[in-house]
Amino acid sequence: MEAIEPAYGTATLLLMAAGAVALLLFLIMKVKLHAFIALVLVSVVTALAVGFPLADIPDAMMYGFADTIGPVALLVAFGVMLGRLLEVTGGAQALADTLITRFGEKRAPLALGVASLLFGFPIFFDAGLVIFLPIILTVARRFGGSLLLYALPAAGAFAAMHAIVPPHPGPVAAAEALGGSIAVTMLVGIPIAVVAWYVGVMPVARYLGARIQVSVPEALFGEMNDGRDDAAEQDAEEGTGPGRGTPAFGTVLLLLLLPLVLISLGTVMETLVTAKSVDKDAAWVAFLSLLGDTPVALMTTVLVAIVVLGRPRASLSKITKLLDDALGPVCSIILITGAGGMFGGILELSGIGDALSGSLAGLGMPLIVQAFIISTLLRVAQGSATVALTTTAGLISGAVGEANLGDFQIALLVVAVAAGATVLSHVNDSGFWLVSRFFGMDEKTTLKTWTVMETTLGLTAFVVAAALWTVT
Repeated sequence: MEAIEPAYGTATLLLMAAGAVALLLFLIMKVKLHAFIALVLVSVVTALAVGFPLADIPDAMMYGFADTIGPVALLVAFGVMLGRLLEVTGGAQALADTLITRFGEKRAPLALGVASLLFGFPIFFDAGLVIFLPIILTVARRFGGSLLLYALPAAGAFAAMHAIVPPHPGPVAAAEALGGSIAVTMLVGIPIAVVAWYVGVMPVARYLGARIQVSVPEALFGEMNDGRDDAAEQDAEEGTGPGRGTPAFGTVLLLLLLPLVLISLGTVMETLVTAKSVDKDAAWVAFLSLLGDTPVALMTTVLVAIVVLGRPRASLSKITKLLDDALGPVCSIILITGAGGMFGGILELSGIGDALSGSLAGLGMPLIVQAFIISTLLRVAQGSATVALTTTAGLISGAVGEANLGDFQIALLVVAVAAGATVLSHVNDSGFWLVSRFFGMDEKTTLKTWTVMETTLGLTAFVVAAALWTVT
């Protein structure tokens, strides 16, 4: 769906966007209206205010909702199934115990973060977070204290890799729009992402975790080990479950590596097709690309987990009941995340981003600073990091071409744009709602924690990129 022709000037549109965000926060935090209802209501009010034709408002609402809920629903559903199997069979506990034994209790957040950086290289933010969620919750239960101590390092690692490092779509699209090298962007982006995570996330996680208590939510996976013990007792009574016992660490690790390998395979196929090294119409290429599609990779992993973890310990009917029960608590997460995408989509289609970017394109400041500021304002105005990345790259591409920059400098520009698209995640960002619901935080707490951490992460990445820019 195309954006409407703006009916108002940039200043008026920005005031409307700010008013919409303020109204949403008021309805949720003060009136205590359910977040899903509030998001849909404010989306309708915003569409009316900015001048959408009445007949187009339903389509405009579905634009952001459908684009968000489609992939999110599949990822969350398969992810929570996998998480539940890991939880009740003791797989999450086995992995957590091994991590703690190797790294120690005090370095448990660091271990989770490093593992998330590795897994976050090929896996999108939301998919990686949902796969790691049972591990994060298990470690947090084991040692107590605020969930933030363990959740933010892992979530921040996935966010850093997703925003800055190819093959994720945002930095790839930005690098291509600016005429840069994907390989150089990756080589530059990886160390900057790691530094930004270590400097911009880890200290913030410790600081916030020491001051804000967030308890481990029980809605997704329930009390630790309860399901496993009940299943074992029932199987013992019925004579089923010949392979009972905690899974081996190696088995759990291989299971978690399976989606990593499959998604990486899909990324390799996409790269080879783009480089015209293989024929995209070849049956084997299409098949491997299908296996590497994120929802298909997660579905495959769930099927393998049923065979490897579930079936030796319970009957298939009990496993089906277990998975069915796991889906109930995530319905709210899926709907609220989709509604967040709806609100962001309305803001995007309202023309706010185009009006804002048009007024900023000619700013007289260093190119890397201009890239960061434009991306930041677009991110705050309409919520989507990908839109902020691609729009900003398109706006500055002309200036980049005239400056005759090398691949290294273009890579630094991509990092600056990605940094701006990372900061200030708030209520018009579907990722905000995903984190809020996964970690059982209300909106105020999410703003004080996730939003702050995303901002320090983005600012750190920009500072590193800008410092390197000055010496090139």
